Amino acid sequence: MKPLAQLDAGGIGALLFDIDETLTTEGKLTAQAYVALEKLHAAGKKVVAVTGRPAGWCDHIARMWPVDAVVGENGAFYFYFADGKLHKRFADDDATRAAKRAKLDAIAKKILHSVPGSAIASDQPYRETDLAIDYCEDVPPLPLEAAERIATLMREAGLTARVSSIHVNGWFGDYDKLAMTRRLFKERFSTANREIVYVGDSPNDVPMFEFFENSVGVANVRRFPMTSQPKFVTRASAGAGFAELVAHLLGA
Repeated sequence: MKPLAQLDAGGIGALLFDIDETLTTEGKLTAQAYVALEKLHAAGKKVVAVTGRPAGWCDHIARMWPVDAVVGENGAFYFYFADGKLHKRFADDDATRAAKRAKLDAIAKKILHSVPGSAIASDQPYRETDLAIDYCEDVPPLPLEAAERIATLMREAGLTARVSSIHVNGWFGDYDKLAMTRRLFKERFSTANREIVYVGDSPNDVPMFEFFENSVGVANVRRFPMTSQPKFVTRASAGAGFAELVAHLLGA
């Protein structure tokens, strides 16, 4: 990973960002990070949150935050607010989502039995499509080996699984953050790869790190062993690293 200073910010027109421990710091959205987000949006850059967080959160983010869209539940949908209303685009139709949700309860029970100390994520009631197992947000932190065990159990049950900085998410389907982000840009924005920066911090960001020419990790990305790393890395961690990236982009 190269130092952030080596990223050529000239011509960058869009920032895509993960939320947990990329925008936030220890679970909190700091004034420093939010002001940076607001400044970037006010400067005319396209700003898109790309997160594993649930539909209920994404409804709020799309309506209330200075963003142009939000990709949620690791690529299950994108939402955007325009013309005075919230617009929703899902990978699956209503009936398919309902059928898939009905199968997740039994899988969750097996995982909780097999990995002591894990729990259903507190934001699960607000999810439309996936199962989120908490391994370090509202439970005493489990080692990364436990998170990988949860992911393995999900895959054995037929789910796609991704480890984030706080949860392990599993869903039926082959979509991910990248697939839905590409669909969003095809349908809503005309921005070339070289004009986009993606910033994240954990293994569920790997497809984004691989695809985008200007991928960035906040410094805490180093805590995870990953198959592919971002091209650049900030000096600071989490929300401070996000603000560092925005300052670099605006400085250009």
